[in-house]
Amino acid sequence: MRHSLIASLLVLLPLGAGAVRAEDALRDQAKPLFEPIPKTAPALPDNPSSPEKLALGKMLYFEPRLSESRSFACSTCHNLSMGGVDGGALSSGNAQLAGREVQTVFNAVFNKSQYWDGRASDLKDQVVNSVMANPKAMLKTRGGPMAINPTELAATKQREIDQLKQMPGYADAFKKAFPNDADPLVYDNIGRAIAVFEATLITPDAPFDRWLTGDDAALDDTQKAGLKLFIDKGCASCHNGVNVGGASYAKFGVVASPGPEHLPAEDAGRYAVTKANADRYVFKVPSLRNVELTAPYFHTGSTFDLKKAVNVMAESQLGAKLADDEATKIVAFLKTLTGKQPEIVLPILPPRDR
Repeated sequence: MRHSLIASLLVLLPLGAGAVRAEDALRDQAKPLFEPIPKTAPALPDNPSSPEKLALGKMLYFEPRLSESRSFACSTCHNLSMGGVDGGALSSGNAQLAGREVQTVFNAVFNKSQYWDGRASDLKDQVVNSVMANPKAMLKTRGGPMAINPTELAATKQREIDQLKQMPGYADAFKKAFPNDADPLVYDNIGRAIAVFEATLITPDAPFDRWLTGDDAALDDTQKAGLKLFIDKGCASCHNGVNVGGASYAKFGVVASPGPEHLPAEDAGRYAVTKANADRYVFKVPSLRNVELTAPYFHTGSTFDLKKAVNVMAESQLGAKLADDEATKIVAFLKTLTGKQPEIVLPILPPRDR
């Protein structure tokens, strides 16, 4: 009896130890590649936050009177109830910038640059680029970035400032947000304030983050298998870091063309910004954080099917034909990147007095 018990223990112990070792081995493989989203918003270089600046940025984010038509706010395309995007196909909206699908504002603070072609270096520049976009001067095709007349841009900027000056509540809010500025209600301060608010739109505590920091039960076996495939197949060579992407540029179609549905020939990507031939059809690698909430996918918004998007990327970027169960497991892993969504109380916007 005693010998049977000892034998049983000797059989069971190595299995348990092996399971622990497998878990630790996968985590050891993942940790150099990924980082969890921090629990608190990061500080912006040269743009310190304050309660007053944050409150102003929040108001401006939801302010439709900043747009040419007085009907579009940042929140129109970057809907905080819909994963930070607009949730629509490319062809259905009239507020798509440069004929490309809207990228999520969630966790955008961790991106290397903003927009698919990286033409904005940070959140403030992205805000200014977006707000200054005059629909009358925008290119209405999928080809390249916005075509803007500089004269119209200058006029648009002044109109926005004049509009805000008609609202005493904003004049007071800008003074509180920028107390050291002789004239705080200037255009760049719109970008600075909104950027401070957008920097708070982070989604920590995703199941993957909990697993990465030691919670073995945060992922199930299928999700762990998907993570293993995501790393071993080469997806993590571009989709890595805290944002699981957003930190580099890559040509779309490294191994094979994804087809005109996903990569129309007239949109040359980053080439339109740099004019370097090496940047033809190069785009910023998108973040995969909250990817299950941000359909449709690709810069063309060409599919709502995440599994299809995974297969297209595997074939065009890695030259890999995934088995159906492999794609299913990778999708299961990608869904563990959905973090805690920000809870935002809508601001009361100042009225006009004239």
